[in-house]
Amino acid sequence: MSPSFVIVNRPWTQPPRDRCLGLAKINAMGSVDISAILKDWPSEPGRVQVRVVQTEEGRSILQVRLEMGIIQMERDGRPDGRVGFDAVLQLRDAAQAEPLSAEACAAIREEANQFHQRAVALVAVEDFARSVADSRHAMEAAVLMRDKAQRPEDRAAGAAPIPALIVLRSRAEASGALRVRDTRTAIAAIDAGLIELRSVFHDRGGLAAFERSGEAAVLRAMREMLVPRLPSSQRAELEERLKAAVMAENYELAAILRNELRQIRE
Repeated sequence: MSPSFVIVNRPWTQPPRDRCLGLAKINAMGSVDISAILKDWPSEPGRVQVRVVQTEEGRSILQVRLEMGIIQMERDGRPDGRVGFDAVLQLRDAAQAEPLSAEACAAIREEANQFHQRAVALVAVEDFARSVADSRHAMEAAVLMRDKAQRPEDRAAGAAPIPALIVLRSRAEASGALRVRDTRTAIAAIDAGLIELRSVFHDRGGLAAFERSGEAAVLRAMREMLVPRLPSSQRAELEERLKAAVMAENYELAAILRNELRQIRE
């Protein structure tokens, strides 16, 4: 079952059932015209519009406004509400014995796309912990396809979203840390994301590909905003970390730390 178009009224609340049906027009075939409902929640191009709704059963669900409709997702479990099926979990062990078939990859790709979309929506409502979990699940699915798919096109499809998922997870981790005023942990999350991105792009074209990537630019921009928040007492600690990184020949981390110290001095 895919995410479905739903009837909604006002943001953040679930309207009474008769109010929903009052806004919609039911034709002779029993289908529902939701034009009035879409008008009640206007689309705003260029903005991610998400709201949390409590159902009559007490579940918390997400609704995402699109240009021509609304998508509804469960906030927990599979986004489509399917119970008892985890494509990644069920196919991970099977992939150790033989390559994943096209059919298996289709199931994994569908699941990964759903979790990826929900992770983006969860950031919009500042539910960072759930977004991190969804990003990790989508990443596991993508890596499974990249490494274990039988067909080259499925392996390529698995590899494609990995950089975006790294950025999404890193930003959610950093945002969660900033919520509790933990700038150091936020910067560490972004640093880890940059190192992971560098590794991914190393397999795709080397350092130049990493430096040109939009994903690296996004994380660097976020990092540059955070560095000035570090108290001066942490400069010595950064210098010690830089020395340790050089001694350990961790040049990726050393480059990041040098840039951080440079920004503090400026």
